[in-house]
Amino acid sequence: MEIKLQSLTKVFVAKDKKETIAVNNMDITIPSGKLIGLLGPSGCGKSTTLYMIAGLLEPTAGNIYFGDEDVTNTPPELRGIGLVFQNYALYPHMTVAQNIMFPLENIKVPKAEALERAQEMADLVGIGELMNRKPKELSGGQQQRVAIARALVKKPRVLLLDEPLSNLDARLRLQTREEIKRIQRETGITTIFVTHDQEEAMSISDEIVLMEAGIKQQVGVPQDVYDQPNNLFVAKFLGTPPINTFTGKLEDGKIMLAGHNIGKVKEKTSQEVLIGIRPEGFNVVEKSKLTLPIYMVETIGRDTALIIKDPNDEAKTFRAIVDSSHRIKPGDNVSFDIKPDKLYVFNKDTGDLVKW
Repeated sequence: MEIKLQSLTKVFVAKDKKETIAVNNMDITIPSGKLIGLLGPSGCGKSTTLYMIAGLLEPTAGNIYFGDEDVTNTPPELRGIGLVFQNYALYPHMTVAQNIMFPLENIKVPKAEALERAQEMADLVGIGELMNRKPKELSGGQQQRVAIARALVKKPRVLLLDEPLSNLDARLRLQTREEIKRIQRETGITTIFVTHDQEEAMSISDEIVLMEAGIKQQVGVPQDVYDQPNNLFVAKFLGTPPINTFTGKLEDGKIMLAGHNIGKVKEKTSQEVLIGIRPEGFNVVEKSKLTLPIYMVETIGRDTALIIKDPNDEAKTFRAIVDSSHRIKPGDNVSFDIKPDKLYVFNKDTGDLVKW
């Protein structure tokens, strides 16, 4: 089921009449059968967008289409959606089987068929042997799977997941996100997954929609968005460790950092810019114009993180990730070349990427 959002806007009005634009003129198309991550910091409008798709919030303006059907004013129960909340919302007095079957009882599915479908969904999510247990007897990951099975048992057109892993510990988060991807692939259901965790979104999403302050910043395959950010916000939000940023200049077609030429641009304009370099964008070389003293060294398995003082401001540091075969010690002077595909130039005022 393809989902289209056209000029979707949501404005909240407080008691003092003050308006907050939570989602601002959103235009996106979510391909049928794909898992899409709505990603961004807290308050960026991603959950509001999800709830408008679900029908739990009414848009201030714009339209929502499921395929060719305009569902903007369609009640939630008639949209054909399955929704999984952050807190799972399981009924504590019911067994796993009863929790999963509950949506079918509301639409008068015969009990024998409902039980069969519930067992099918429980098997799909890997809890088929737990049907007689109650939620308090389950781990957080198992409770999450019950919630997903309950959302899927109605055979919805669209599956919506709102921060589904935020209540799990690190190990369970990793395991459960892999399970969500497997379930989505096996069912082929169009799925929208809301998260503020970039690693989660990038690891399981077919595409990500990165939002900030209610505005779509960039849409694309996770690695493409990482490699080709549209602006400084996108570049900073994606990546661990985060991208290094420096004040620099464009001078006669050269990218200048602290007096060092680290790249070239086609245009001959001169202007102050912000330079972004991914931590993995530094090559250790025998000799170059960019030679810097190493402040600290962190060994992290196959890689080494070099902590270096910012050549523009020694009160600040940045990180370079290099292969651990380089035996570098604090105090060493190390020469670097910059990988062109890990180097970005941004407009100092707007943050937009400068094409070069």
